[in-house]
Amino acid sequence: MTQPIPMITPFDTALNALEITTAGIKALQTEVATGALGKAVEAAVDIVANKTGRLIVTGIGKSGHIARKLAATFSSTGTAAYYVHPTEASHGDLGMVDESDVIMALSWSGETAELAAILAHATRFSVPLIAITAGPRSTLANAADISLVLPKVTEACPHNLAPTTSTVLQLAIGDAIAMAVMTKKGFTPKDFYVFHPGGKLGSQLRRVSDIMHKDKLPLLPSTAAMADAILAMTSGGFGVVGIVDDGGRLAGLITDGDLRRFIKTDNGPRFDPDMLATSVTQAMTKAPIVIAPQVFAAEALETLQNRKISVLFVVEDGKPIGILHTLDLLRIGVA
Repeated sequence: MTQPIPMITPFDTALNALEITTAGIKALQTEVATGALGKAVEAAVDIVANKTGRLIVTGIGKSGHIARKLAATFSSTGTAAYYVHPTEASHGDLGMVDESDVIMALSWSGETAELAAILAHATRFSVPLIAITAGPRSTLANAADISLVLPKVTEACPHNLAPTTSTVLQLAIGDAIAMAVMTKKGFTPKDFYVFHPGGKLGSQLRRVSDIMHKDKLPLLPSTAAMADAILAMTSGGFGVVGIVDDGGRLAGLITDGDLRRFIKTDNGPRFDPDMLATSVTQAMTKAPIVIAPQVFAAEALETLQNRKISVLFVVEDGKPIGILHTLDLLRIGVA
């Protein structure tokens, strides 16, 4: 009796696509780590990082979509880059390319006819050309100064037709080069913020000094009494008061919790004139948790959450210069 052929479900297809793509990435990683592709990557990183001009990324079809994304990645990580459409290039956009630039061209086959004008331009004006292709003896690879020859892989498409695994590999190698160039150039989180001032990412990369409250800080000298501390905590709006020594350095702080612990006795809370006249040094938390002004907002929020506190004094050379509340971070969209 003939056995029925198992039906392949859409979920099976999706899972299989991920498995094929993962295998493709592993093959790429192996080629970079052990094959000629690794040396080509190093050469590409050097030429992109050291050129004084811009990086022109080009490709058509699905490779064009990946090229656009790579141009955006390079631009946001310190390398001026833009996408040039191959067809538009032959109708005047080649005027945007000069000898100080580098061209990165993407074509899985390496035989994309629309790239002909760009290849000719690169040769004529000695513009360095980096090829990302799976065709080692293709027109593109032969024309390039540096050929990043990707491993031949099976597409995640059930018919092995739609560009899927191949485009993932193009994206992966391009992103890898962008990250390496960023490292070679010494691109820092501070530089990153310059190009990402908006959105949640921009908020996370803001410094504490940009967010903290600087005026009317709730501070008292160590000679103050608890009565003064209660008034300062109430009027300051932060639920905390900082205690500074004779040199203006933060010696401690008093929070709502410190106050509750101070007035608590075995018989309940105490309220008497002697308590109000007590020195703030008797109730304050010594060596409090503080933060520096140059710390990123995301790190400040992590400190607040891990320590289960809501307020931090911002100190410089031991002296309080600001105060930061969790709500300030939430307000700018860090969380």
